[in-house]
Amino acid sequence: MPRVTSADIARAAGVSRTTVSYVLNDTPGASVSDATRERIHAAAERLGYAPSAAARALRRGRSDLVVAVLPDWPVGPVVESLLDHLTDALAARGLFVLVHHHRDTRALTDLWRAVTPLAVVGLAPFLPDDARAMTRAGIRVVGAVEPADGAAAGGFDASQRGIGALQAGRLADTGHSRLGYVTTDDPRLDRFARARLAGLRAACAARGLAEPVVVAVRTGEPATTTVRGLSGAGVTAVAAYNDEVALAVLAGAREAGVPVPSRLAVIGVDDSPGARVAAPPLTTVAQPVERQAEHLAAEVLAALDGRDAPPWPDDGAHVVVRRSA
Repeated sequence: MPRVTSADIARAAGVSRTTVSYVLNDTPGASVSDATRERIHAAAERLGYAPSAAARALRRGRSDLVVAVLPDWPVGPVVESLLDHLTDALAARGLFVLVHHHRDTRALTDLWRAVTPLAVVGLAPFLPDDARAMTRAGIRVVGAVEPADGAAAGGFDASQRGIGALQAGRLADTGHSRLGYVTTDDPRLDRFARARLAGLRAACAARGLAEPVVVAVRTGEPATTTVRGLSGAGVTAVAAYNDEVALAVLAGAREAGVPVPSRLAVIGVDDSPGARVAAPPLTTVAQPVERQAEHLAAEVLAALDGRDAPPWPDDGAHVVVRRSA
């Protein structure tokens, strides 16, 4: 079916294409009667007219799109919630959020050749070359840039380290001195896992505790062998990468005959729905997803308005105490 154009609407409404353009683009200062406006809008609706976002962006010199670049991560409830909150926050300014699942097999430059975003939000740090190219293209870049030396880039990285420190603090405060860190075998989550482990290690060192024992488990399988190995190494408490890994540890503990929490305390991350109904209910760290999304939206608006970006918010992550720890 051919696409409806402004010429089709002009013929149906009995007006010129210029008048149609004035009305559909809400051109300031255009002198068009209310009756003519109503006739044009009625014709556009009857014909099923859909304006071209690309053409509108060309006319206005900008688009209404904010692209959120999502790295090659599994999309779980935390990321979904973050994107939902970001979309709601930017909608109040008339902006639309387009989520781009980036893969290393295709250059990021292909993204802004395909669309004309007003701003691009990085949920992980951008490579310096990508950030420079976007800036040269007139795109506002919101998010950290990957340091050349591989150091942490702040923002999300810092909040993830704080999560590891919270886990260590909860376990140490309940009398545990030999901790284990059970992480995921999914390489896509390595950045988060490393940041959380760094926070856990730093907290252990600050409290004079031994270096945590680090083990990776296969996603979706009971961590029975892992639990037996940790217990044999004298570990009495586990900080899991997230709730999914923690549930695998709980399942492994049941199969291995290691009671939780009397012989093995377990703490996860994310406060997922499954944490509440686990056996026993899972102690976990809840992330401040809404606060982080509001901050990203504030960064976008500051970039559009020519203001300095607000500082990253104080970390609102907190421990949700249940029976497992």
